[in-house]
Amino acid sequence: MEAGDMDEATRAQFPLSFGKPSKVQTQTSAVHSSTRRTSAASASPNQSSRPEPGSRGSRDASGGLNGRGEEDDDGVMIGPPPPPPQANQAQPPDTDEEVMIGPPRPPLATKQVDSDDDGSDSGMDDSMEDLPRIPLSNEIVLRGHSKVVSALAVDHSGSRVLSGSYDYTVRMYDFQGMNSKLQSFRQLEPFEGHQVRSLSWSPTSDRFLCITGSAQAKIYDRDGLTLGEFIKGDMYIRDLKNTKGHISGLTGGEWNPKSKETILTSSEDGSLRIWDAADFKSQKQVIKPKLARPARIPVTACAWDRDGKRIVGGIGDGSIQIWSIKPGWGSRPDIHVEKAHADDITGLRFSTDGQILLSRSTDSTLKVWDLRQIKCPVRVFEDLPNHYSQTNVAFSPDEQLLFTGTSVEREGTSGGLLCFFDRRKLELVSRVGISPKCSVVCCAWHPRINQVFATVGDKKEGGTHILYDPSISQRGALVCVGRAPRKKSVDDFEVQPVIHNPHALPLFRDQPTRKRQREKALKDPLKSHKPELPVTGPGFGGRVGTSKGSLLTQYLLKQGGLIKETWMEEDPREAILKYADVAAKDPKYIAPAYAETQPEPVFTKSDSEEEEK
Repeated sequence: MEAGDMDEATRAQFPLSFGKPSKVQTQTSAVHSSTRRTSAASASPNQSSRPEPGSRGSRDASGGLNGRGEEDDDGVMIGPPPPPPQANQAQPPDTDEEVMIGPPRPPLATKQVDSDDDGSDSGMDDSMEDLPRIPLSNEIVLRGHSKVVSALAVDHSGSRVLSGSYDYTVRMYDFQGMNSKLQSFRQLEPFEGHQVRSLSWSPTSDRFLCITGSAQAKIYDRDGLTLGEFIKGDMYIRDLKNTKGHISGLTGGEWNPKSKETILTSSEDGSLRIWDAADFKSQKQVIKPKLARPARIPVTACAWDRDGKRIVGGIGDGSIQIWSIKPGWGSRPDIHVEKAHADDITGLRFSTDGQILLSRSTDSTLKVWDLRQIKCPVRVFEDLPNHYSQTNVAFSPDEQLLFTGTSVEREGTSGGLLCFFDRRKLELVSRVGISPKCSVVCCAWHPRINQVFATVGDKKEGGTHILYDPSISQRGALVCVGRAPRKKSVDDFEVQPVIHNPHALPLFRDQPTRKRQREKALKDPLKSHKPELPVTGPGFGGRVGTSKGSLLTQYLLKQGGLIKETWMEEDPREAILKYADVAAKDPKYIAPAYAETQPEPVFTKSDSEEEEK
């Protein structure tokens, strides 16, 4: 063998490169194309059609732009996008050459608007540009619940999502460990037979609070392990301030945004309570709302402000009451708005500056309140159907938009929507269709990952929809969408062994002893039943009686004629005389003593016989 052939044979035994082989990267555009929403799914009257800042212009829809600012034949963008347009620059003459040499040509000069032209359109465009861009281009759904998802909580980093449902379970999702199958890594059932009504993360995201329909709130750690549950009060004590805990089902709860050891809960027993997360046996404060007359009216919703210094509660009589936490404070509210809503209040939310309060109710309205002038709402948004007691309202990260979900009506055709409103102008900005058949209950817009969450469901199914935009969203859904499920390798294959146990066969079993057989027979209710004693005389089936085991009434009815009432039809005189011959022939009692001296009785004839003659 020649030296060259030996070198090639030796080189073939070694790899061309060392280290971990690189994975084939999937194109991002191909991954997100499968999760893209249709244009019909989002009905935005003002925002869906306008180009967004930072986008690649209107020419992206028709074709790509090459590296020199020209379109490619295949419609694929090559190189960086062209620079933004600059004003007050002259346009150079067009050249016949297809290839541009040098820097890209500047855009057309902006035209001056005449003083006579109406500038309302430009003002509207400027105002629309000031609004935040809603991430709506793509969507994924976290499924797994069998009923409507009534609670939602996303931790502060945006990596873990909690969803609670009317099917009594809580599901935990982790974006970092989840693949494109979007399956939860843990499922909890806090209280058997009780709906999950609220979920809230602690400020450090190491624990979360679970509120169910029971009277006891539970705290779990980040991995879903139970840390404890708060004590339940005595339902026979009339004064709620003397009870150690809630005595009726909970309606809401929230962790203090600034204190990791303070928790607020509201209940159907008509009280709000502040708890210490480190002590499950006692409570810090009991708050009884102000009522027109003494009664137990449920508190349907509660919330903290951003600084954790004020508490707001929605009362069952439609009022909104706000308490300020300060030294010596009590149950008397600082702000009391009577008849704020005509029905139960389902959601309350403070603004960051603490001047605006949002309230959502089952009376199909969303009201905006200015806490500096709380007598009447600043704006009332109507025609927002709400059939769930957990429907909330939320702000966008910069609080320029406020949004809430709507419920599906029986004869409606719109389905479940997310309605966005402008906070400054107090007008509708966009309506986003989430589900055609299911109602939207809880919603949230996470500031770090810039993604919108919306929980939906009905009596048969439930899920959490996540809306995102690959160009402006970060992490979150983008991490797990492009992660394919792990392929099964040869090491994952397990052969199910066939186990042969000779002693399990009847042939090799040891015969049980008589003592064991006797003990087993005593435990058998049929074998150990004491037999009934035989009877002599009339009876049937071993039972004494002439009715043959049936009820006496049934026996008499079967015989027929024994219970027939004939005394109403026959003559009483004839009924007595038919026993005269028997009494004369066989006297038993009094007649034999007077047989010699007793005269022969003579009976008169019946009147009926004389009348017949």
